[in-house]
Amino acid sequence: MGAQSRGRAHMSYIQKSLGDGETIVALARFHWWYSVKAWLALLVPLALLASSLGEAEPITRQAAMFGGLALLAIGVVVFLRLMIHKRSTEIGVTSHRFVKKTGFLSLHTNEFALANIEGVRVTQSLWGKLWGYGRLRIEGTGDDSYEIPNIADPVGFR
Repeated sequence: MGAQSRGRAHMSYIQKSLGDGETIVALARFHWWYSVKAWLALLVPLALLASSLGEAEPITRQAAMFGGLALLAIGVVVFLRLMIHKRSTEIGVTSHRFVKKTGFLSLHTNEFALANIEGVRVTQSLWGKLWGYGRLRIEGTGDDSYEIPNIADPVGFR
């Protein structure tokens, strides 16, 4: 396999879908807090499970262990869901269009020609404003609109 084929295999959806004369203007990225939430969903139940092993009473220890295992199972599901979503989502603006691609095993895209974008709304909570993350709502002609999850520097991306 040649170097060009290997490089193309690792290209993002947005890079692969560029038309003639079209260039990437901006790519959004998830804020670091998104990954922290995923890891907390995994590590907090794990810490609770580990602390339940130190219980003195066998009945209390057993109940705490079952509860901790249930929370850990939920934490694993939440962790995987968040991290797969992060890895399988691309958001970008090219010289011609806005593109949002999602999907790991399947592919879902939302695209707007730049001329069809009527407005962009930025929503930031107090923490989002302090830490530099927020949501975007891209509004197109008609009733079309797309929500963008918490990304880093939403004002700059807008």
